[in-house]
Amino acid sequence: MASAAKIWENLTPEEHEHQYNPQKACPDFARYRDLREPANQAALAGLVRHADIAYGEHELRTLDIYPAPGAGPRPVHIYLHGGYWRAQDKANYAFIAGMLVEHGITAVIMNYELCPASTLDEVAESALAGVEWVCRNIAGYGGDPRAISLSGHSAGAHLVAEVLAADWSARGIDPECFIGAVAVSGIYDPAPAALTSVNGELHLTPQIIANRNVETRPPLVECPVVVMAGGDEPWHWIDQSFRYSHHLHRHGRQPEVHILPNYNHFNILMPFMQPESPIGAAMLRLARPRQ
Repeated sequence: MASAAKIWENLTPEEHEHQYNPQKACPDFARYRDLREPANQAALAGLVRHADIAYGEHELRTLDIYPAPGAGPRPVHIYLHGGYWRAQDKANYAFIAGMLVEHGITAVIMNYELCPASTLDEVAESALAGVEWVCRNIAGYGGDPRAISLSGHSAGAHLVAEVLAADWSARGIDPECFIGAVAVSGIYDPAPAALTSVNGELHLTPQIIANRNVETRPPLVECPVVVMAGGDEPWHWIDQSFRYSHHLHRHGRQPEVHILPNYNHFNILMPFMQPESPIGAAMLRLARPRQ
């Protein structure tokens, strides 16, 4: 039986670039970073931070820990940034730690290897190595290694899905330590990215695409998952969130799925620091250990 046609197969190159390159769909993307920069600078200046902790030899295998005050081990939340697997830095996402620390949750903002210097296989493996480091070492920073939640945006949402698909028992980690995940505006199958101009930096091959397609690999971590995207994102980008959610359903999971009106791929980062927003509320709710 012939395989079903992919949703992107009949797009023109210009249509494909619009649907699968967020910066083309939202050409004023840079101004949204400017809007959140005051909050980011305030977090960098005002929060206690253990900066640039190495979790491996590569220069990008580093993370920042923002410990929450209070007695006893604190719940831990790991944030994985976007950038289409080839850009951005943890220092630009300190604003996310502000909301978490205020609510008694220790935040970990993580870097990972980037294309083109590393392949997407190496990008994903570095993210998993960073999460493993947190599992093994966060207690030394006042965090609870039995209460780790995650969130990610765009490529970071894909890496959250990589965490959910990883065999943590084989790594000597109890997968029950992961208590919740929030994946926002994610790309979960790398195949359409290979047809964009971004592939000039990603260098995707059929084998790498197959390795990193989290729509075909069963989730091995059992925890609540919330999948979100912006209503102003291109439809094909939104469709990825529905496809990944369907994949979780096929494996017996019950993810929440939300499309947030009036948010594009870049201003959807603002709700990450708003506890009353759907994203902020989900992060806080899933960061609490289940009773």
